[in-house]
Amino acid sequence: MSVLDLVIIGAGPAGLAVGIAASEAGLDYEILEKGVLVNSVFNFPPGMTFFTTPDLLEIGKLPFVTPYEKPTRHEALRYYRRVVDAYQLQIAFGEEVVAITPDETEAGSVFIVDTTSKKGVRRGVRARNVVFAVGYYDRANLLDVPGEDLPHVHHYYGDPHAHYRERVLVVGGKNSAAIAALELHRAGAQVTLVHRGATLSDRIKYWIRPDIDNRIKEGSVTAYFESKVVEIRPTTAVVELPGGERKEIAADTVLLLTGYHPDFELFRRAGVELGEKCAPTFNPDTMETNVPGLFVAGGIVGGLDTGLIFIENGRFHGDKIVQRIQAAR
Repeated sequence: MSVLDLVIIGAGPAGLAVGIAASEAGLDYEILEKGVLVNSVFNFPPGMTFFTTPDLLEIGKLPFVTPYEKPTRHEALRYYRRVVDAYQLQIAFGEEVVAITPDETEAGSVFIVDTTSKKGVRRGVRARNVVFAVGYYDRANLLDVPGEDLPHVHHYYGDPHAHYRERVLVVGGKNSAAIAALELHRAGAQVTLVHRGATLSDRIKYWIRPDIDNRIKEGSVTAYFESKVVEIRPTTAVVELPGGERKEIAADTVLLLTGYHPDFELFRRAGVELGEKCAPTFNPDTMETNVPGLFVAGGIVGGLDTGLIFIENGRFHGDKIVQRIQAAR
């Protein structure tokens, strides 16, 4: 069985950037993606607009052309399709990595990357180097409360139109929760916001913060701070208020926008050490982890600190990784 120079786990912007660098260096590589191309961007709300400018989303020196100051999700999906086609990147879609283990039968550093496809087909890909570019948007942070598995409870926010005249409970206090609350309110939903903090997060974008603050102040959005959801029922949710008092709030839909996290167990099983906030141990000059031949790229670098790495800076990790691989050959 042949041995690849490199396997890249994840076809997000960081994974694509690594693939471009590998292709330009003449490496034999494959990108494995359990979902669709740029799966995290695909799962953003349909009407989402990026906070950044198009030039900061560019990879592979391919211009991101748009008439808008801040590009939309739709434009980003189209752009990354163009990138893959322009560089003819080798990607296997619908294939999830379930384990990474050393190949004891092979001389030198070789890994077996075990995968399972959407159709249940298993295979093992052998490679001398592996890059984790898995991002963090695929796994929601759960509240672990009764009723969280009910069909009207969601950890992702989509189109607000679907919630016209609904009573919607939004849980969270960062950008996603604030944007969802505003869009739902303007789409005709009755919105209640619950956040465990005393105020909304300081990380909310400067043009969003006064809008949500004013909607709360005027009563268009009802907000409960220093509060938490302790149970979700078919038509209501029980919220624990400051001081321990409990209040039952009507809710046709519950959006738990409490953040997301990477698959840390995949790292641990591969031998990668996780430090503060579950950030992987790595050399920032090469992006190589404590396991020789295993690298990290993109948002996973920050562990639970998901605000540390974005497309704007994660897109440069590919060049560092490929330079390290070439130097070791």
